[in-house]
Amino acid sequence: MWLPLSWLHALGAACGYCLVLIPNRARDTTRKNLRACFPQKSDDEISLLTRKSLQNTACTAFEMGKAWLLPVNKTRSLVTQTEGIELFQQALKSGEGVILLAPHLSNFEIFGIYIAKDIESTFLYQPPKIPALDSLLQRTRSRGGIKLAPTNRKGVAQLLTALKNGELVGVLPDQVPTDEGGIYAPFFGEQALTMTLVSKLVRRKKVRVFCGYAERLPKARGFKVIVIEADQAIYSEDLETSVAGLNKTIEQCVERALTQYQWEYKRFRRQPGGKQFYQDAL
Repeated sequence: MWLPLSWLHALGAACGYCLVLIPNRARDTTRKNLRACFPQKSDDEISLLTRKSLQNTACTAFEMGKAWLLPVNKTRSLVTQTEGIELFQQALKSGEGVILLAPHLSNFEIFGIYIAKDIESTFLYQPPKIPALDSLLQRTRSRGGIKLAPTNRKGVAQLLTALKNGELVGVLPDQVPTDEGGIYAPFFGEQALTMTLVSKLVRRKKVRVFCGYAERLPKARGFKVIVIEADQAIYSEDLETSVAGLNKTIEQCVERALTQYQWEYKRFRRQPGGKQFYQDAL
């Protein structure tokens, strides 16, 4: 927690390099995902992306002390640049409510703490199975005034209430949902079981949708918070079109910081017809 970012990033780079050399599930899954999503890239390019992705994922892990345990103002001070937040803030001032997508891109914990400053907000989260970890997440994520809603019917009701009150609702949009909570939609050309919650919330309450992340800057210069408006397809009345628009929105952010996305996550583990995607990954 007390080490400077430059030290943490050096540790992350070393750890990520080790993950490339030693056989492990994270390495194999990262490579599998990148190869499937970017078939036009050469083997050397995929290997480089794999190494950099694992290094950035390790950096995110080492940064969690600063995200969770530092005083909130010190955590927010890690953000040194912003882009696109003016339009996002204007939408919030309308009083109609806003949905913010926060994919697993760079340090989403720092992003959430920064973006929710002085804003009435409710963020959806999946409670961990370990009670102690759940308690830690609730305590740390709520430090800046964020209310947490679990991924169940009660949590969805909290989100609807927040939107009706003109507040901010935050969602991690790239987790694999349950069968009843998702449909298949393309994600970088691959079929991915994708949540329908955001599309259904938009149907229920006509609100604007944005997507954002905190990009890790080179040479330990902190983070750049970037917010973009969602692809217009997300507002479609057709559920499949809307969900495809959600994934397209995530893609637009990922393409801007490709190596900072958590490619080690088994995003495609559920496939149509029970097809196995990760049979070669550890």
